[in-house]
Amino acid sequence: MEKIKLRGLSTVSFYADDHEKAKTWYTEILGMEPYFNVPGYSEFRLGDFQHELGIIDRKYAPKDSATEIGGAIAYWHVDDLQETVDLLISKGAKLYEPMIDRSGEKMTFVTASVIDPFGNILGIMTNEHYLEILDKMNVE
Repeated sequence: MEKIKLRGLSTVSFYADDHEKAKTWYTEILGMEPYFNVPGYSEFRLGDFQHELGIIDRKYAPKDSATEIGGAIAYWHVDDLQETVDLLISKGAKLYEPMIDRSGEKMTFVTASVIDPFGNILGIMTNEHYLEILDKMNVE
């Protein structure tokens, strides 16, 4: 039996009651316009591997999807965690989980998360394993 290979993060989807307002908020936070736009759906390509963040009108959410905060959190690597937390909060996000050092004996990583103004959890982290991959690929 062939195993399924998870090849990398493709798209993280965030839903919002006001798609246009959410798109504007993320455009300002990310410092870029979405690369793809159709009514009710926008996508940003982010970071070293051009992963996608989809901002979607909540009316397109899967049937019976949760509307309360919770569930899995996708974490995005950032260069300066505290600066990023401060920026997000200054733009209207609410702290969900403060910076937590989750380092073990053989690794270093710190996580935090916020709730965006539209009710989505945005995870951010610094992770030495991510930096090791970039170094091996000669990505700055």
